[in-house]
Amino acid sequence: MKMKLLFTSALIILGSCFVTNAQTDTKMGAMAAYGTEIENLGLGVNAEFPVLENLSISPAFIYYFPKDEAGVSLNWWEINGNANYYFMNSESLGFYGIAGLNYTHVKFDIDDAPFADSSMETSDGRFGLNLGAGANFDIGSSITPFAEAKYVIIDGSQLVLAAGVKFNL
Repeated sequence: MKMKLLFTSALIILGSCFVTNAQTDTKMGAMAAYGTEIENLGLGVNAEFPVLENLSISPAFIYYFPKDEAGVSLNWWEINGNANYYFMNSESLGFYGIAGLNYTHVKFDIDDAPFADSSMETSDGRFGLNLGAGANFDIGSSITPFAEAKYVIIDGSQLVLAAGVKFNL
């Protein structure tokens, strides 16, 4: 219960930063991702809200495609609240470090579970930390391609590789 309260408080604080620091460099986008623990592709959405000259807040959501192997279905999604610190921000390339919070939700559904009359379902959610790096590629339009690599430090840690586009708002 304390973790839920902490997570909700963090989202409220981040939300107030968005309202008080709205700038023209705000971006929203979509991405494809690959997680090494789930060993599957996913699709996601993200945003980037500048709060200081070299710092932005970047919330994201990734939903991994469900897996079904040997009668076991696996559904996995994650919510991220990252801070991106720009080490280099030239006209053509913006290189940034990533640090933030992660919430990962995993749901297992086992068909024909042994010792049971029907399928068995269990789910779990965990909080973790994100560490990584990313780059925005300025192509001279309102669309900015990007790539990121982050390591999620959590029970069942995974490396997440993502690429997509952000649209300037």
